[in-house]
Amino acid sequence: MPRLLVLLLLLLAPLQARGQEAFEALLPGLAGGFAQQAQTVERLGTLGDPRAAAVLRALSDGRLLKRPDGTLLLRDGERVTEFPGGAAADAAGAEPVRINNRVRAALRGALGRLSLLSPDAAERMAAAEAVFRSRAAENIPLLEAALARESVAAIRARMELALAASRLAAGQDDAKRAAISALGASSSTEARAVLLEARAGNPALGAEIEAAVAAIDRRLEIRRAAETLFQGLSLGSVLLLAALGLAVTFGVMGVINMAHGEFVMLGAYTTFVMQEALRDIPALAPWSLPLAVPAAFLVAAACGAAMERGLIRHLYGRPLETLLLTFGVGMMIQQAVRLGFGAQNREVTSPPWMQGTLELPFGVMVTQNRLWILVFSLVVLLLTVAAIRLTRFGLEMRAVTQNRRIASAMGIRTGRVDALTFAFGSGIAGIAGVALSQIDNVSPNLGTSYIIDSFMVVVFGGVGSLAGTLVGAMTLGVVNKVLEPYAGVVLAKVFVLVAIMLFIQRRPRGLFALKGRAAEQ
Repeated sequence: MPRLLVLLLLLLAPLQARGQEAFEALLPGLAGGFAQQAQTVERLGTLGDPRAAAVLRALSDGRLLKRPDGTLLLRDGERVTEFPGGAAADAAGAEPVRINNRVRAALRGALGRLSLLSPDAAERMAAAEAVFRSRAAENIPLLEAALARESVAAIRARMELALAASRLAAGQDDAKRAAISALGASSSTEARAVLLEARAGNPALGAEIEAAVAAIDRRLEIRRAAETLFQGLSLGSVLLLAALGLAVTFGVMGVINMAHGEFVMLGAYTTFVMQEALRDIPALAPWSLPLAVPAAFLVAAACGAAMERGLIRHLYGRPLETLLLTFGVGMMIQQAVRLGFGAQNREVTSPPWMQGTLELPFGVMVTQNRLWILVFSLVVLLLTVAAIRLTRFGLEMRAVTQNRRIASAMGIRTGRVDALTFAFGSGIAGIAGVALSQIDNVSPNLGTSYIIDSFMVVVFGGVGSLAGTLVGAMTLGVVNKVLEPYAGVVLAKVFVLVAIMLFIQRRPRGLFALKGRAAEQ
C-alpha cells in the first residue's frame, strides 16, 4: 500500500506542476485588454485550479490591482499582497484592473463553473444557475464531473438543465437531440426560452424543438391551473374563517352583526399583544402564535357576550335595529383600538415553520403560511361542528334555534344560551383574526375588508349551514381567483356578487337550506 501511494504521488506531481505552470502563465492576461481578459477568465474557469476562484472574485469585486510592470496585487481590506505568492506588497502606483460587460459575463460563467464542486450547497446551486445562463461548451466536462458527485435533488436537476443547455449550444446533432429531449422534459420557463433561442440556429431540429416547447407549455398550463386552484382554496380558507363565526351569529341566531369584522380585528390585535408580551421570554416566544389562538377566542367571546347581554338581547326580532346598533358598536371598537394602539399598521412576525415556500410536483410553488391557514381553517371548522353536534351547549343551542318556547318550557335557560351562542360566534371571529394577522396588515380597518364577503359566503352557502359555509367559501375563493387574471380584482368581485344575486333569486335559502329561527320568520 505505501508503494502504491508513492507511485500515485509520483504520477500526479507532474500533472500538478503543469497545472500550476498553466495557472501562473495565464495570470498576465488579466491585466491586458478587455478581449484578452475575457479569454483569460474563461480559460481560468476551465482550469480547475482552486486559486482561480480567489483571483476571479477579486477581479469581479475591483480588488485586483496591477502595477505598471504588469505585476498583480490582491487587496483584502487594508492588506495588499502579491498574487500569486501572498507576500505583503506596497500598493503605491498600482491601480484597479478595469473590466467591461463582456468580462463581467465571462466572470459569472467562470465563477459558476469553479463553484460547481463547492462543499456549500447554496454555492453549488448558484453555480448551476450561472452555468445555465452562460451555456458554453467548456461547461460540459465540469458539469458531468459535478453531476457524478451531486446528491441534492434540486441542485442535480438544475445541473442537468445546465448540461442540456450547454450541449444544445455546442454539441453535434445527436447530442443536441438528447439535450432537446432533456429540456423538453422539464417544467421550466428558462428551458423553454433556451429552446426558442436555439430554434433559429437549428432549422433541421425545428420540429423536435417545437414538440419540446409544446410539452413544456402543457406542463406550465397544469402548473398555472394548480397554482390558481391553491390560491382559490387559500382565499376560500380565509373567507371560511371570517364567515364561520358569522354563520353562528347570523345564520343560527338571525342577528345581522355588522361588528363581526371588528371582532376579527380584535383577534389580530390580541395576536400582536401576545407576541409583544412573550418577546422577552425565550421559552415562550416561539409559541406566541399558538398561544394567541385561545387568547383571541376569549377576548372576542367576552366582547361578544357583553354586547349581546347589554344591547342585542333587547332587539331580537328587529333586524334593522340590530344592523344599525352593531354598525355603531363596530365604529366605536375601531376608534377604541385607534386610541389604544394608534392608526398605523402593527407587525406580527410569522414563526419560522410558517415562512418560505414549498415546491410541489410540476414546479407548483405554494407559500407555507397560506398552506397552514388552509389546514387551520379546516381544523376550526371540525371543532365548531364537534362543539355544536357533540356537546350539551350545542344541543341546547339547536333546541333554542328550532323552538324557543318549547326549549324554555323544558328548563333550558334561553337567555344564557343566546349569550353563549353569540360569544361562541364572536370567539370564532377572533380566531380568524389570528390567521389573518399572518397574511394581512394588522390595523383598525382589518375586519372591514371581510365583512361583506362573509355575509356573501353565509347567504350563498345557506343560512345556518356549516357545510354550506365551507362549500360557499371555497367556491367563491376559487371563482374569484379564476376570474382575476381576466377581469381584475374589482371586476371579479362584481361578477361574483352579481352571480350570487341571480342565484339567490332562484334559491333564496342558499345551497344548503336549514330550518331555524331565521328560516321560520
